[in-house]
Amino acid sequence: MGNVSIRPVRTRRELKRFVKVPFRLHHDNPQWVAPLIFERMQFLDRGKNPFFEHAEAEYCLAERDGEAVGRITAQVDRCWDESQGGNDAMFGFFETAEDPEVAAALLGAATEWARGKGRGRMLGPMDFTTNDEVGILVEGYERPPMILENWHPPHYPGLIEANGFGKAMDLLMWELRLGDLKEGERFDPAIHAAAEKALSDEGVAIRNISIRNLPDEMRAFSEVYNEAWGDNWGFVPATDAEIEFHAKLLKQVLDEDWAYIAEKDGEPVGAALTLPDINQALAKLNGRLLPLGWLRFLLAKRRIDQLRVFALGVKHDYRHTGLAAGLYLKHLETARKPGTIEGGEMGWILETNGPMNRAMEGMGGKVVKKYRIYEKALGDS
Repeated sequence: MGNVSIRPVRTRRELKRFVKVPFRLHHDNPQWVAPLIFERMQFLDRGKNPFFEHAEAEYCLAERDGEAVGRITAQVDRCWDESQGGNDAMFGFFETAEDPEVAAALLGAATEWARGKGRGRMLGPMDFTTNDEVGILVEGYERPPMILENWHPPHYPGLIEANGFGKAMDLLMWELRLGDLKEGERFDPAIHAAAEKALSDEGVAIRNISIRNLPDEMRAFSEVYNEAWGDNWGFVPATDAEIEFHAKLLKQVLDEDWAYIAEKDGEPVGAALTLPDINQALAKLNGRLLPLGWLRFLLAKRRIDQLRVFALGVKHDYRHTGLAAGLYLKHLETARKPGTIEGGEMGWILETNGPMNRAMEGMGGKVVKKYRIYEKALGDS
């Protein structure tokens, strides 16, 4: 085989080749779900994604004999610097053939770009931040990815580690079967007691979001999100422009029954954003809605029976009121309605987040996937 070369992405045509790399690498794997090509093109467009209002990135393609055999991004983010400190760069969108030479070329290109920006550590993968798809799958290869989750084959961790990267943090995905609790079964009694305290003693009300008023709803969600997650490892606050950008991409996915705002005296104090697993509808489309993809998508969308609890949190002053438990029980209440989605996955949750992981255990959950963020000091060779 020929040598591997790295090509920076400069044109729209090259960007489309970048987007389609995993189609070439994974198309024979039944677990992989092709993303919508037009959505990925929008997300990676520097002129459209507001991530680039505070960040910069290089996109690289790995080629051998004229064929694209891998891809990677390297990025630096002022919001990360301000919220996390340090002198970090990130890599993302990592895809590679099962070939040490390709992986080494990609990771080498990313780290050299980061060194050129004066950075001292490389973390990843992050596509582009921890608010997006993040981590390399290290457990749960047999399960298809849910909405906003990556899927990777088992050889990826070894290829990354062979290039001097070590574990920085693991992220856990918990499976919850809400439908199993429909017939009178309950979560751990402590969860019910805590929820009752929050909703009665504290005077907090939980309501469904309104898609009709989505811009205002997402601003309320953002207010909670940036405070509730602000102390977490790897957290980067989402700007108003980023919240609006993501809301537009997700508008056709959101289900009012499964997204909640908790309020006290009209102030948002907690939120939960749970998304139907649209990947079940995308699985047969091969990334395209035309010419017949729309019809297939709409028919498949009706049969979605899983969801992902993407984000659930409360503001600092309400962490010990039981409000989080109230949001858990709101999901159970929704699951009891006839014909609703009955279960899915919650996360990701940091492996170090003891309270949240204990709560998942109290609801009968089990860890079914694990994603890993890697790190490397850029002084290393």
